[in-house]
Amino acid sequence: MKRYKKIFFGVLAAVTAFTITACSGNSGNNVNNTPADTGGNNKPTNESGNKPQTDGKKVTIEYWHTYSDQEEKVLTEEIKPLFEKQYPNIELKLTRMPYEGLKEQVIAGVAGDAAPDLMRMDIIWVPEFAKMGALQDISQMDGFEDLKGNLFEGPMQTNAYNGGYYGVPLNTNTKIAIYNKAILDEIGVAQAPATIDELVAAAKLAVSKGKPGGISIGGANVWAASPYFWSLGGTLTNEDYTKVEGFLNSPASVKALETIVQWNKDGLVTPTILGGEPGAWDGMKNNDYMMIDDGPWFYSILMNEAESAFKPLEQTVRALIPAGDGGSRSVVGGEDLVIFANSKNPQEAWTFAKWMLGEEPQKIMSKLGLIPTNKTAANDPSFLETPFVAEYVKQLETALPRTPIPQYGEMESIINLAFEKAVRGELDAKTALDEAAKNIEAILTK
Repeated sequence: MKRYKKIFFGVLAAVTAFTITACSGNSGNNVNNTPADTGGNNKPTNESGNKPQTDGKKVTIEYWHTYSDQEEKVLTEEIKPLFEKQYPNIELKLTRMPYEGLKEQVIAGVAGDAAPDLMRMDIIWVPEFAKMGALQDISQMDGFEDLKGNLFEGPMQTNAYNGGYYGVPLNTNTKIAIYNKAILDEIGVAQAPATIDELVAAAKLAVSKGKPGGISIGGANVWAASPYFWSLGGTLTNEDYTKVEGFLNSPASVKALETIVQWNKDGLVTPTILGGEPGAWDGMKNNDYMMIDDGPWFYSILMNEAESAFKPLEQTVRALIPAGDGGSRSVVGGEDLVIFANSKNPQEAWTFAKWMLGEEPQKIMSKLGLIPTNKTAANDPSFLETPFVAEYVKQLETALPRTPIPQYGEMESIINLAFEKAVRGELDAKTALDEAAKNIEAILTK
């Protein structure tokens, strides 16, 4: 009872805060009955290491998700039957949720003890709900360490909070560098730039040919700019995400932002950094932009545009984000699988979570273009044969999560404003980052 009181009051505070804010703004058939690989924990076990109940009673676990039509079809027709065949005592109830207003629905569901057992959750929500007391710390569950060892580190870190892990990365994505092949040929660059220096040199050549910038940063914000900010040596926080002062505004971070600002002044960055046109892919299609960055989903979209003259696989060159003082860095996206603290069936929910992160289910979902978080599945030759995924899987080895803290939404807004002020020339980089670090430290102590 104490646990539920804690959850209720934590979520009640979140509901109150939200109200105040709102008022102001391949087939999956398995030929035998053995469970799929679960990263070293193949036997269906509960937290104590015992098998889930097999007394003849079937337990139903509810799973909220936001999959698309095609993804839901695979989930319903392949994932659910395969899981229930391997775990006949567990029935999987699938509930598709609309993304609009979802966060408010989850908050209300937790407060009213009406949340599901599991949910596919936006990665940036996990620490916030963990702080509310709404999620299970699954790092205490049986088999967690074995599972964790076979998952990409960056996506795994999106579940970290206060020394525990409150979910597992279900599917992931990141951004890579994408070059216009015709422009590279025109400027005499035979290979995609591997370093920041090579990128800048190529951008200068593109601009000399009349191109409106050579480096297409999609905006002065964390999602768009962080691959360059990080690769140039910038940081947002210390390693455990508890301190911003001295990191966001460190000499290396200031230098990184100054470099981006100077690129813009020199005309090396496309108009997209401040919302200008054409957009990234339009600029690529029109042979205006030498380089953009984006996730794998756009290849799936563009490859299905039957009437388009633009052929993305033939007309682009894919590569890692060019490496600078900070290495080759990009940003992690995707969704996490969480278990709610007031789940009626937490052991069965964990059984499904472990299974869903296993090699076979991850391969099934990867057919839809979802990048597996299970490293074995992600590096499977059949998956890597997909023409555009190899570079994304490689980039995930060094990709970083957006800061996994409950206050991330506020933090992101502050950093976005600092980046934009610097790029627009309203503040120098150091002043902008000093101001941002001070403001973020204030919200971290709340």
